[in-house]
Amino acid sequence: MLKLFRRKSVKIGSRRSVKSETNEPMGPIHDFSKKITDASWFQNGITSVIIFAGILVGVETYQEFAARHGHIIHFLDQLVIWIFVAEVVIKMAAQGKRPWRYFLDPWNVFDFLIVAACFLPVDAQYVMVLRLARLLRVLKLVRALPKLQVLVGALLKSIPSMAYVSLLLLMLFYVYAVAATFMFSQNDPVHFATLPLSMLSLFRAVTLEDWTDMMYINRDGCDEYGYRGIEHLCTAPEASPIGSPIIFVTIVLLGTMVILNLFIGVIMNGMDAAREENELLERERKLETAKGAAPSVSDQLKSLARELDRVHNRLMNIQMSAKRSEADTTQEET
Repeated sequence: MLKLFRRKSVKIGSRRSVKSETNEPMGPIHDFSKKITDASWFQNGITSVIIFAGILVGVETYQEFAARHGHIIHFLDQLVIWIFVAEVVIKMAAQGKRPWRYFLDPWNVFDFLIVAACFLPVDAQYVMVLRLARLLRVLKLVRALPKLQVLVGALLKSIPSMAYVSLLLLMLFYVYAVAATFMFSQNDPVHFATLPLSMLSLFRAVTLEDWTDMMYINRDGCDEYGYRGIEHLCTAPEASPIGSPIIFVTIVLLGTMVILNLFIGVIMNGMDAAREENELLERERKLETAKGAAPSVSDQLKSLARELDRVHNRLMNIQMSAKRSEADTTQEET
């Protein structure tokens, strides 16, 4: 009994400690930072700064304009960087006494790495690396727009399935490339001299880039079509009037129509899964906010009215069933 009492006391103490940790006051800095991060003007302002940062990087591609207004561009660039630093600090302060929880969100880690990349100590010969790091700030727009987050999440979720579709496509290219090398290497050495060159030529055919020219070269022979100006490469012309159309038409149909539709289907399934996950997270957040906020008097009255309506409906159903049973018993007695 004494051990049981001690265990219960330990459990009660641990629960009280957890409650005290969750309900302990965080201070005015936490409350102020939380209000800022939850405000719509803060999110819209950060989105506007991200768009401005992307425009600023694009302006630097005009060398004459950048050389003429270099001081202004440098000042605006530093202003953008420090605005992003302030965003990171405010979001970390909004976590209260546990600022490391900021890094539990992968998007926050993504933002932090982009901002940190702008402070890398780079020499003059690595200025291009710094410019590319500044260009990555445009990707912060993905973090600012929830719809883009869903799209990126769908693409990330589709990567495993897309890997299998890519493996299927690679097998298809390999089989066709081996067959095309055996059939067309003598007639068309420009496109099918080796196995890697054949795979590259078939990839070109799948992209619908002049695939008919390759088909006509191997259907009619290099001495009849396609080798004008490079006749010295056509050393062993050989026409394939049946094999060439079969190879090229089937690879175009399979690679362009079937495999492309498989990619689209995989991405659509990933988008559905990401959308469902987003909706589930939003519901959980709403439930957490509803639990944390005390219900008002009007909400309590509405919930009581709903419960009374349900009780009234149940009583009506019970009365109706009782009357029916009485009527059935009277009919049986008569």
